[in-house]
Amino acid sequence: MEIVRTLLPLVIVGGIAVFVILRMKHKYKKGTLGKKKSKSAQNLLDLLIPFGMMIGLAIAILLSMFFPISLLSAIAWGPGLGFLFGYFAYEIYSKREEDYPK
Repeated sequence: MEIVRTLLPLVIVGGIAVFVILRMKHKYKKGTLGKKKSKSAQNLLDLLIPFGMMIGLAIAILLSMFFPISLLSAIAWGPGLGFLFGYFAYEIYSKREEDYPK
């Protein structure tokens, strides 16, 4: 039972990573990756997934300090869930139109 409790976060986070990578690969092959007109908007779009991972790690470490969650488990869950939320933010922001006056 201890082995399952130890490996379960890695299996779930690994599944999340495979899902996101395969979705991005599919979008790349179709040519539907997000493109923005301005350089700064494109840079933000490209950094949403890594920022999601960093924010997820920071939140997980903070939660492990205040709640009875092991740090090793938090380090596994945090970036994995941040990777997934960063991907969702990427999808939402890539479909949004730029609201700049012309």
